Amino acid sequence: MKRLFPLGSRVALRDVFEVAARQRKVVFPAAARTRMRRSRDFLEDCLRSQTPIYGVNTGFGELASERISSREARKLQKNLIRSHACGIGEPLEDRESLAILFLRANELAKGFSGVRAVLVSKMAELLNAGKAPKIPSQGSVGASGDVAPLGHMALALSRDMDLHEKEGLSLINGTQAMQAVGALALRQGFLLLETATLSAAMSLEALKGTPASYEESLHKLKPHAGQIKIARRLVELLKGSEIRESHRENDPRVQDPYSLRCVPQVHGAVSDALEFAKTVLETEMNSVTDNPVVVDHRIMSGGNFHGQSLAFAFDFSSIALTALGNIAERRIFQLVSDPHHILPPFLARRPGLESGWMIAQVVAASLASENKVLAHPASADSIPTSGNQEDFVSMGMTAALKFKRIVQNVAGILAIEILAASQGIEYHKPLEPGMGIKGALGRLRRIVKPVQGDQILSPIIEDLKKMVLEGFFVHFL
Repeated sequence: MKRLFPLGSRVALRDVFEVAARQRKVVFPAAARTRMRRSRDFLEDCLRSQTPIYGVNTGFGELASERISSREARKLQKNLIRSHACGIGEPLEDRESLAILFLRANELAKGFSGVRAVLVSKMAELLNAGKAPKIPSQGSVGASGDVAPLGHMALALSRDMDLHEKEGLSLINGTQAMQAVGALALRQGFLLLETATLSAAMSLEALKGTPASYEESLHKLKPHAGQIKIARRLVELLKGSEIRESHRENDPRVQDPYSLRCVPQVHGAVSDALEFAKTVLETEMNSVTDNPVVVDHRIMSGGNFHGQSLAFAFDFSSIALTALGNIAERRIFQLVSDPHHILPPFLARRPGLESGWMIAQVVAASLASENKVLAHPASADSIPTSGNQEDFVSMGMTAALKFKRIVQNVAGILAIEILAASQGIEYHKPLEPGMGIKGALGRLRRIVKPVQGDQILSPIIEDLKKMVLEGFFVHFL
């Protein structure tokens, strides 16, 4: 049984997935309630003294100079939620919406926003009941926070409780929508990287390539952390290969294509990029992104709601995973168009009568090319909003959403590579592949048998794509 997550604590990437997708429960500790009560008391003291506080007794954005009377302060919060809940488009997945709710509750429980503890109590109740708010995916420019998506989250709370001063603003003023979408996609990105290293090793075996270029002594000459890690993993997967031993002495080929030979360099760079994104994301998830905030016995206004760091991180990750999909597609091409005739054309048993994996490679090429369009950086854009008060924005939510789409596409490419490479390995029987690959093939063959002649591949690819996204071959994570 997973232990409870105490709201107001440090959160890691794994915690987001466990709470949002694996029904890990949260608890609202007494220490967090005490922190929130102190900041709330200070805020209320400021309100009694008629101190101007943005979004509490003033209007919002370009209307910040408009003062709001104390008798209308709560109506202001209700109006804020109504006006800002105007997102459109396909709704986010339930686990993404729950991740938003979790991350926002965790930040508020740190006690810097000046809201009542009862608000976080209600959020914890919804989380533990698995009640995901319906949140449209479109409408955020990544500053001042994800106000439209978070506005829809706030609607779910405002239906069940009255919002007091500042509480509507604190529900919508943060980067939790882009955090949530990006976090769940990034977790899958790490699963794809591990799976891609397996599929690359499978392709190497199918094509009777050499693992000599993966030896550690070579990679110590270029010691990027990711590169060394991937090279070691490849050596581990290929250990004990009978296929390798069968062509060690009489193979006329001097070198393999880059898509096989340079896997440590390419996959390793992807690993380093994803690790960078994880560091940025976990820093953001443990930050206070509200505005204004109660800190050092002052109410301070700033710009911590701006999502530029996340936008960059998700754009970098999009570029990295696009490259991961591109090199995998090139390996699929090698499998179906092997110039050395180690494998039959298109992996067909009766080439000509059968088309084999010809069009599966075309599908992979289509996905890879779509990713090249999606990899254009969202963070290179900005568009002024809110009467030019919000004149430079991050487009962080756009970066997160397109990163998610790239993740889905790469999973499809890898599903095709695994299926094609496993088909290629079948041609080398009774020779066995490396022990790591043999174990993965055993798992695969329990659900997908070798293709015998032409058949409809779409449902097989789709099913395996879903399993790749859930880490079917990544048993050690």
